[in-house]
Amino acid sequence: MAALSSAATGAVTLAKTVGALALLQATLPVDLVVTGVAAARGRAARGTRPDPGATAAPRRTVLVSGGKMTKALEIARLMHLAGHRVVMVETRRYRLTGHRFSRAVDAFHVVPDISSPDYAEALLRVVREEGVDVYVPVCSPAASIADAEAKRVLEPHCEVVHLDPDDLRRVDDKHLFAESAAALGLAVPDTHRITDPQQVLDFDFSRSARPYILKSIPYDPVRRLDLTRLPLATREETAAHLARLPISPEHPFILQEFVEGEEYCTHGTVRDGRLQVYICCRSSAWQLTYEMVDKPAIREWVETYVAAHGLTGQLSFDFIEDAEGVVRAIECNPRTHSAITLLHGHPGVAAAYLDDDAPAVEPPLGGRPTHWTYHELWQGLRHPRTLPGRLRTLARGRDAVLDPADPLPFLMLHHVHVPSLLLQNLRRLRPWTKVDLNIGKLVEPGGD
Repeated sequence: MAALSSAATGAVTLAKTVGALALLQATLPVDLVVTGVAAARGRAARGTRPDPGATAAPRRTVLVSGGKMTKALEIARLMHLAGHRVVMVETRRYRLTGHRFSRAVDAFHVVPDISSPDYAEALLRVVREEGVDVYVPVCSPAASIADAEAKRVLEPHCEVVHLDPDDLRRVDDKHLFAESAAALGLAVPDTHRITDPQQVLDFDFSRSARPYILKSIPYDPVRRLDLTRLPLATREETAAHLARLPISPEHPFILQEFVEGEEYCTHGTVRDGRLQVYICCRSSAWQLTYEMVDKPAIREWVETYVAAHGLTGQLSFDFIEDAEGVVRAIECNPRTHSAITLLHGHPGVAAAYLDDDAPAVEPPLGGRPTHWTYHELWQGLRHPRTLPGRLRTLARGRDAVLDPADPLPFLMLHHVHVPSLLLQNLRRLRPWTKVDLNIGKLVEPGGD
């Protein structure tokens, strides 16, 4: 039976992977035209305006990691716009990232996986070889702590815009984060650390009128979307649900009050507790369209938290606003948020990242939202009733990768980067759930 199940899984993976490759191949003629037209427009525009980076001073060399992700490309473009030299790094699996072909990237290096004991030393070799002045990690969830540990190795040689290890562990651990926020009088849902399923079975759910949900404290790319309300109808059903989760002291979960309401996400770049880049957008579990919104209570929450802890780095918070207008932070992700794409072309972002007391920047209200074109089209085809709305999104917004001044990453993302990942999985018949064009990876069990 197990062999049959494995064969069936392999057959599904094979069909899905070949189908995805075929769809990408079918779009190649269109993408060649789109890229060519964008390149022509970009050349014409560059001929009619001065280079905004021509007068930037001082010029620094900025190292950007996470090269597979759109947000890394955006950081690179923003640094290039200000006249800085950009070095990008990625691990071997993602070495064919389309973003390495950006005109904003002056040098590209492959580094070991974050699990390697040589990761920090490899970054240090790049810092020395390229004369790096500032390291801006663009982390995957799994890489956040590795970059915090690497900070100790790199700081004698360059500045690192990232949290220290202790600060990072406090905000990345969903339970410690909730405790630290509550200690400042900031609103968070009722939250409890769970290391044994019996704790959930013994929990007094009557303490709140709201249900609860379980969330893995270590990042889990698949189970993070599981919002099963607890308790279930019977104790036996609850126990059966718990039995499917890897809850243990080594893999703790949180039991968190489930607050219904409007979801929001934020990006913040902070230096010595001062919020210098700020973005706030409506959010959802699978959010790939971003548009700036004005929520003063959320901004005040973020400013209070980062100032109280004197943080330096990039922090992204998730919030819920309930029916009474109370905003609660449900978690903090200590890394760049993809909403940074809303600041595309903003001349002040580089200084806000690199300089103390630089003017704070944020996207304009009413500005063009960002999206990923093929994600919107694919979702529209899968769910036809959403297609009119998704077409309106495409008409209103801007593709987060396609830039007339730098069009090649768009072509290479869809026809080199993603196909290379699909072929890697095809060779091993490794199952995957989704192609995420935003973060440039296949979402898969046990992934990063």
